Amino acid sequence: MAPKHQPTIRQRRLGAELRRLRESAGMPAPRAAELLGTDRTNISNIEAGRYGISEDRLRRLVSIYECDNEELIDALASMTGGRRSGWWEEYRGKIPPDFLDTSELEHYATSLRSVQTAHLPGIFQTEDHARALFDLFIPTLPRLEVELRIAHRLARHARIADEPGIPYIGLIHESALRMQVGGRKVAKAQLTRLLEEGERDNVTLRVIPFSAGGFPMAGDSVMYAVGPSPHLDTVLVDSPLGAAFFHSSTQLANFRRRLDAIEQVALNPKQSSDAIAHIANDL
Repeated sequence: MAPKHQPTIRQRRLGAELRRLRESAGMPAPRAAELLGTDRTNISNIEAGRYGISEDRLRRLVSIYECDNEELIDALASMTGGRRSGWWEEYRGKIPPDFLDTSELEHYATSLRSVQTAHLPGIFQTEDHARALFDLFIPTLPRLEVELRIAHRLARHARIADEPGIPYIGLIHESALRMQVGGRKVAKAQLTRLLEEGERDNVTLRVIPFSAGGFPMAGDSVMYAVGPSPHLDTVLVDSPLGAAFFHSSTQLANFRRRLDAIEQVALNPKQSSDAIAHIANDL
């Protein structure tokens, strides 16, 4: 099997979990390769996400590692078979791979929780708001790439809107709500869109007011994606330099604690809706 030059976040996540299981079993890679009937290079490539693995071989491998977590094994089995032809694949090679990893992560998550302090959640952005953001890039992005990025961002909304909509909790700082990206008209339309999204049964939007003062991860853009098994949760931290992904048990536990702490200082959903409406009415 030829190696993948650019494995997706899902492929890397599968490999990382297989490495964790091997290390938890205290088994060196050469021994795992011997028992699987392959060589050490294949084990290394599988764990790096560069090689795929069939469901049968995966189940054999986790049996070698003496894993008895059936929920995790079934979840890992569902991740085999190489790159899936998700809708985002049509954008591969046309926009940055971090964008595709984000949409792939959202697609396979069972629920999402995010915190935004400077920008509004991309999954809820209007076309005009997204275009105004991409037009701020320095150096200027090629027009075709801007349009592709916008189309991709708008397509992500289906994960929320299509039935059954994925449960989503969005924590948004007041500063992001008051930033008039694209001018008053665009900003007002964007806030109106947020109010509409907050009416969905699967969406909970909560505002972090200025009065809350400091809070964990202030300044960060974070998305916590819950996987089909707790071991497969993943955190995405976004920045102007690209996305970083975290999935160790310690990292996940700390991110959950931080998000819980932010929820403690955020307004409740009704207060949040009122706050967004008040800011929109001021525009």
